[in-house]
This record gives sequence, structure tokens and C-alpha cells, in this order.
Amino acid sequence: MFKKIKNKIYKFRGVAAGFLLATVCFVSIQASRTDSYFEVSKNLDIFNNVLKELSTFYVDPIEPGKLIKTGIDEMLQTLDPYTNYITESDIEEYEFQTTGRYGGIGANMRKAEDKVFVGDIHEGSPADRAGLHPGDEVITIAGKEVGGKEIDEISVLLKGSPGTQVVMKVKDVYTGNTEEKTIIRSEIELSSVPYSSLLGANKDIAYVKLTQFTPHCSRLVKAQLDSLKKAQPNLDGVVLDLRGNPGGLLDEAVSICNLFIEKGQLVVSTKGRVKEWEHDFKTTSQPWDTKIPVTVLINGGSASASEIVAGTLQDLDRAVVVGERSFGKGLVQTTRNLGYNARLKLTTAKYYTPSGRCIQTLDYANRNEDGSAGTVPDSLRKEYKTLAGRKVLGSGGVEPDVKVIDTPPGKLAITLYVKGYFFDYATIYAKKNKTIPAAGQFAIDNNTYSEFVNWVEKKDYTYKSETEIRLDSLKSAAVREKYYADIETQYKDLAAKLKRDKKQDLEKHRREITQILESEIVSRYYYMRGRAEHSLKDDLQMDKALTLLEKPTDYQALLRKPAN
Repeated sequence: MFKKIKNKIYKFRGVAAGFLLATVCFVSIQASRTDSYFEVSKNLDIFNNVLKELSTFYVDPIEPGKLIKTGIDEMLQTLDPYTNYITESDIEEYEFQTTGRYGGIGANMRKAEDKVFVGDIHEGSPADRAGLHPGDEVITIAGKEVGGKEIDEISVLLKGSPGTQVVMKVKDVYTGNTEEKTIIRSEIELSSVPYSSLLGANKDIAYVKLTQFTPHCSRLVKAQLDSLKKAQPNLDGVVLDLRGNPGGLLDEAVSICNLFIEKGQLVVSTKGRVKEWEHDFKTTSQPWDTKIPVTVLINGGSASASEIVAGTLQDLDRAVVVGERSFGKGLVQTTRNLGYNARLKLTTAKYYTPSGRCIQTLDYANRNEDGSAGTVPDSLRKEYKTLAGRKVLGSGGVEPDVKVIDTPPGKLAITLYVKGYFFDYATIYAKKNKTIPAAGQFAIDNNTYSEFVNWVEKKDYTYKSETEIRLDSLKSAAVREKYYADIETQYKDLAAKLKRDKKQDLEKHRREITQILESEIVSRYYYMRGRAEHSLKDDLQMDKALTLLEKPTDYQALLRKPAN
């Protein structure tokens, strides 16, 4: 009897202790929330008082809106680069970035010194129909002189509601005549699928380039695949090119995956601090094809939704990923209305592919002492398994199954591009040549390259090579540590040897300079789709993707779990 009573006492003590612990936890949570609310309220009050004092007593008049935006922007910089304050004046640009649509004339502008010129023109746009050409000098827009203005200011003058008109005075690059052009603005929608084609030795590989995950882009991709399949019913594979694609809508990433995997398959999960942001996103439609071999091309510019597609198809062993490690953005943003037509785009969750990995590279919550965001070393990246048991890694982007490194442009090519010399010479070339071969076949000959070299040699394109930059760093360190006097002679000898002959450099880097120049020339005749088509020439990553699809045994071997 005594034992039973003692047990009851122990049970009562346990229940009481549990109740007490729960009460303490609840009170602690409530206290924590109260403290948090108090901190917010207190600091908002202080912020408001600071603004009132400045507005009343500061020596010069202040702009409250500008001051507050600066404060908000600085506050958000302590979080992550994807959490942004969007003012009413920025809404149109934000909408363009997320939808690919805007009201305007369909041409961008470029500056050279204090003059403004027409840059790329979108095919079939109002600017195209009005007869504007890349290289035309813009003198006035809506009666306002544009010389010396910044591109952002010019963009404001050009954009407007569809159906409204804008009058531009331009000097035609080909005739030299100056005339006024009245252009009716329209809604400009840049296609997220600028190019698709049948490739491979037998023209039986469907290629689709996707530049951004905008609304309904999955329909565009499917429409292109349907069109290519109609032209070639016996397709042997698909290449989905996501290189340089910064991402976009998560729903569209799910829909793109749905083209190649069954209905009801988990594609991605999101997890956040607030329960409402936790979701499992599954495919909802019948697929386009679940058997056809697929390769996905990625590089360091492939981010967010691009990584969801590449990572998911990799996790499910549905595609072979080719190229270079992706950017590593595993964060999800949501837009919240703030009133007065302002918005806050903020990070609300992280996303996880079917294997459970998050590919986020930078840790913004736990920064280094210098304020920079830390990364997880490759040796410490957590391992996950694909459906077939292949090893994949989290925290650091999507690693391709087949790595093919694309050599980035050198200092010389970048300098010529920034100076606008490729653009200017393409204009000269287009003056002389009314037509060129198809974009995929176009190539400049030796005479044309020699003409370009002779032309550009008269321009200023001074630059420092990577070796020279490092040599300068060596000199600075040597001076600082008082070693320079001992190595001065050798340093000067090495510096002299590194002084480049410009013409020699133009020949040494001929291949990459030729590729960029050809692309610029092609755009004069075939617009952006021509650039996309021409970019596939001498494309090592594309060549590897095609080779894999043309060798089914090699392709399948990459999707199997390797033997121990």
C-alpha cells in the first residue's frame, strides 16, 4: 500500500514538475515576445524622434523620403542581398525584372562620353518598326536634350503606358540624316526562351535556352519542345540550357521539372521561421516525356530556380547535369505590401531539393568578424543521396555530374567590350555589308579581323594583365617590408618583359575576341536570337552535352550508383 501511495506521490510530483516547466517555458516565450515587441516599439519611437528633430532643427532642409530610404537600405544590408525595399518609383523596374514586361519602345540605350546611342533593339518592337538602328545617335527625347544624361534618366523618358507616344530626334548611323521619329509605346515582353533548335549530327537533339523563370515560361519551353518534336518525331534527347539564368518564380521551376517527371513527384520543399512558409511543392500535371534522356547545362550564373531544376532532376536521376558549379542561392523571397505602393521583398524560407539538401552557399546569419558572409568548406559539405544512391553535396551550389570549365574572357577582351569597341566596329561592319550568312554559320575572315585590329590599334585600350596586377602587389609588399631595394633591378627587368605589344596581344587572344566580335555583328542582323544561336559555336559545354546524348551507354552510366 505504502509503495502505491509513494508511486502516486512521485507521479504527482512528475506531473507538477512538468506543469511547472511548461508554465515557465510559456512565460519565458511570452516574455521573449514581449521583449521583442518592446524593442521594436522603443526603437521605432527613437527613429521617429530622430527624424522629427532633424526635420525641425537641422541646419539645411532635408528630404525625409530620401533619408528614410537610406536608413531602410542600410538596415537591410545587414541581412542578405535579396531582401530589398522597393519604393513606388522602383515598382516598374521591379515588375520588369520579375515578369520580363514593361511599357516602352523595345530598345536600350548606351553612352559614349557625353553622347547617347541606340543599343540593342528587340525584334518586332516599336523601335524596330520605327526604323531605329543600333548605333543611331539620340539627340532629344520628348523635346529634352539627352547629351550628358545618365542612362537611368533616359530610361524614364522612354518608358510609359502602352499606346502613348514619344518623339525622338535621332541621327541615322547609316545615312547621317537627322530626323524626328514618333514612336507609339507598347507592352514589351522579352521572351525567356530566345532560341531553340534541333542539334547534333543527326539533328535529333532538342535544344532549348531558358534565360529566366518568368510567368508562363514553362508553357514556352513546352511549346518549343512540341514544335521540335513535330519536326523530328524521333528525338534522342533534350538539352535544357540554364547557363546564366538567375532564377525567378519557384512555381515555374516546378512546372519545368514537371515536363520530365511524373505527376505527384516532390520537387522542392521550403522551410522558414514562420510555419505558413513551409510547403512541399509537387508536380501537378501529366509530363511531356519521362523517358527521353535530358542534359541540363549550368554555370556560376545559374541561380535559385535554375538550381531547383538542375538539383531536382539530378536528385531524381532524371538528367545529367553538365558544366560548372552553380551560384548557390537556396533562399526564397516573398513580396509584402507596405502601403503607398511600396513593397518589401524579403527572404522568408530556404528551399530543399528531394534529397534533402539546401544548396545555399553563403551564411548571412553567421557572418565573419569582418562582416562578410561565411561559406562551408568543400571538405565539410554534407553528403546526400540521389534516388539511385549517387552522392551529391549540399551547401555550395549544384555540382555538375560532368564538369566542363569554360574559360572566362581575358582582360583585353573585357577592356574592348567595356570601351564599346566591339559595338562600334559592328556598326561599321553593318554599314558595309547588307547581309551575312545565318547566325550559326557566320564567321569573320582574316581580312575582317585584320581590319578590326588596325582600327582598334588607334584607340585607347590600356589595361593591366593579371600578371602585372600581381607584380604591382609584389612591389607594394616589398616596399612595405623594405625588400624592394634588394630586388629593384630584377623587378624592373620583369616589368619590362611584361610590357605588351598591343598588336601581339590582339593576335594572342584572337579566338575569344573573334567570338565576341562575331556575336556583336550577328545581333545587327538577327537580334538577340542570333546572339543565342551564334553562342553555340565552339561551345565546349554544349559539345559535351550532345556527345553524352549521342552515346546512351555513357549517359546511363553517369546516372547509376558507382560501384564501391
